[in-house]
Amino acid sequence: MNNLAMYKSTEKGVKEELVEKYAGLVKRIAYHIISRLPPSVQVDDLIQSGMIGLLEAARNYDAEQGASFETYAGIRIRGTMLDEIRKGDWAPRSVHRKSRMVAEAVRNIENSSGRDARDHEVANELDMTLTEYHKTLQDASGCRLLSFEEMGTNEDSFTSGSTSQLGPFEGVQKENFKQNLSEEIAGLPERERLVLTLYYDEDLNLREIGSVIGVSESRVSQIHSQALIRLQARMGHWVSNE
Repeated sequence: MNNLAMYKSTEKGVKEELVEKYAGLVKRIAYHIISRLPPSVQVDDLIQSGMIGLLEAARNYDAEQGASFETYAGIRIRGTMLDEIRKGDWAPRSVHRKSRMVAEAVRNIENSSGRDARDHEVANELDMTLTEYHKTLQDASGCRLLSFEEMGTNEDSFTSGSTSQLGPFEGVQKENFKQNLSEEIAGLPERERLVLTLYYDEDLNLREIGSVIGVSESRVSQIHSQALIRLQARMGHWVSNE
């Protein structure tokens, strides 16, 4: 066997080992995402698309970029799962429309008052009862997967925390976006910020978060949805610039 053949054989073996080792990561991410999606979304479909993302990660991973393989693969896996969900686009148009209406109401209230919009204020702005408003948040929760694409950029550009593959202007834009998003998350109401931290950083599901903060799973879902809608309202200038 010549050197090139030996190299290709070794490379193939390494990739196969990575896929086998991190197959569990695919399932973990799939069950984490599926926990707040409707029954029409099947976990097996997410796992299947996630395995494609894992294979792509194993094929394209470059250790010299600085990120661990698990970090890089997690981004790719989640991205392919989100793509799968978007292709189905199971959420009714009315849910998307109401979500945009809530974001606009939050933006108007916060711009005029200079503070966080409160539930009853948003409900009044939308001419809803508080119960109707919470139901709207509950309906919106499943389609508000926090992804950077949804806020006007792309997760892949954040891989390894590097902008070396971007042009100078685009690199500055991405860095400014990340900084702005970080500041807006830090400025969320305490309970909304806590829910996002527990969900995205600590990898807890909604039921577990409810146990931590002492509320029902459905209430956690509402708080999570409201936090993301508030971020959408506050980051609206980034979306409109795309």
